[in-house]
Amino acid sequence: MQQQGKQTVPAEPEQEKEHVSAVNESVVEAVVDAAAAAEAKAAAEAKAVESGLAEKLAQAEARLAEMQDAFLRAKADGENIRRRAQEDISKAHKFAIESFAEALVPVKDSVEMALKIDTVSVEALKEGIEVTLRQITAAFERNRLLEVCPAAGDKLDPSRHQAVSMVPAEQDANTVVEVMQKGYMIADRLLRPALVTVAQAK
Repeated sequence: MQQQGKQTVPAEPEQEKEHVSAVNESVVEAVVDAAAAAEAKAAAEAKAVESGLAEKLAQAEARLAEMQDAFLRAKADGENIRRRAQEDISKAHKFAIESFAEALVPVKDSVEMALKIDTVSVEALKEGIEVTLRQITAAFERNRLLEVCPAAGDKLDPSRHQAVSMVPAEQDANTVVEVMQKGYMIADRLLRPALVTVAQAK
């Protein structure tokens, strides 16, 4: 007795192998394509990063060169300023009394001219001395050499006056009675204190 119905024909092994092989090739191709795309993208990104880094490096190098140039200029300027300052100090030391010397030369001329006169009256001698004194005073003032000459009754100033004695007087204690010798200041610096007598305490 024969069996009725359709019989399933089993697939041939060769066809099945080809089908699996085709599927595998498709998968491999897809993986290779994906890997190639990823590699291309990574290369593009790396190139972009490299380009950005190169640009930043170029900017940094330009900035460094600019700063180095500015530093060298500042250093040169500092050296020039220091050298000029040293020259100015050297000249100041060398010619510190030049102005004062210029003011005193005419005074010496006047004294020498007075000594050449054989016969001179007391009045003429006194007048010549007064002229010479005015010249010296003008020379002092031009060079900021100022007198320290306190008036009677002024308070004793130990920074500018030197008391040589205390005397009885009808004025407040520790006030100037008499100036024995004038003092002098160069600008704000004391050259010589004034010698004075001061009043005793009553």
